[in-house]
Amino acid sequence: MKASTSNPGQTQSRKADHIRICLEEDVQCREITNGLENYRFSHYCLPEIDRQDIDISTNFLGKYLVAPLLISSMTGGTEEAGIINRRLAEVAQHYKLAMGVGSQRVAVEKPQVVDTFAIRKYAPDVLLLANVGAVQLNYKYGLDECLRIIDMLEADALILHINPLQECIQPRGDVNFRGLIDKIALLCSKLSVPVIAKEVGNGISGAMAEKLIAAGVSAIDVAGAGGTSWAKVEGERAENALQQRLGATFADWGIPTAECITGVRAIAPQIPLIASGGLRHGLDVAKAIALGADIAGLAMPFLQAAVVSEAAISELVEVLIAEIVTVLFCTGNANLQQLKHSGSLHRIQ
Repeated sequence: MKASTSNPGQTQSRKADHIRICLEEDVQCREITNGLENYRFSHYCLPEIDRQDIDISTNFLGKYLVAPLLISSMTGGTEEAGIINRRLAEVAQHYKLAMGVGSQRVAVEKPQVVDTFAIRKYAPDVLLLANVGAVQLNYKYGLDECLRIIDMLEADALILHINPLQECIQPRGDVNFRGLIDKIALLCSKLSVPVIAKEVGNGISGAMAEKLIAAGVSAIDVAGAGGTSWAKVEGERAENALQQRLGATFADWGIPTAECITGVRAIAPQIPLIASGGLRHGLDVAKAIALGADIAGLAMPFLQAAVVSEAAISELVEVLIAEIVTVLFCTGNANLQQLKHSGSLHRIQ
């Protein structure tokens, strides 16, 4: 088994770079969208419900959520990241939202940064998702490391993020993906918490979801194309012209989020499903739910709010909830299950 090509200092520096680049550079997809603009809700001018009675709560992986929202995995491992995670966790607790953290590999390599991930004390009741790259299973990570990652967060589930394109472009990326499906299956069989397979912005197809589900993953986060392009992000970090070129060439690579949702649902009607990838407001969330997702994850909007203040995150959540409720009200649906089965979302092109 190969050793990882990076060291703890490089991993920590990369985390700081990622925050800065996402906030300061143009790293959004431009030629590809999340695909949700191709769908439109039918408006009900007489919804025959009281807006005050609308309930957008749900349960996901055994945890109650006030709204179908996941604060998607973003960061950890630096002082700034620790502040961001604490603010996000406190808001997640207040509103009973799900939350993931960024890859915890840096904390395994450098235990002194564990506190930047240790947010359970701020969010005692919420669904917390630990996170590590699946490819690390080919770089000396196994059950013990995954248990440490879960324990440091006191997590309810483990995200295995799958990011071949990002690793191809990233300086000193880990690109040995051989045999990972069998290692994922072995890990799933030994862990006592659910495992979530997640892409990082290039999407999970129905065919790939079928393989992952057969391997034992308990949920899928499609993380489709249309939002932040990690090819662009790594292109900004490039150390040579080749990496810059790869980042530019593959800036808009991937499967649109809407296509991922429908593709996974077609082969796995019951799998717990997270929609993420370019979702920016509550209308996107509602469309994703209507297409078949159970909850929806947002990263960039939460990151932008989190670097400002906890109050800015709370304001964002209030807006997202109001937008979701407004969709249900104006489509005559009293809850998320009704929305899913209402047939009120139509493809327009």
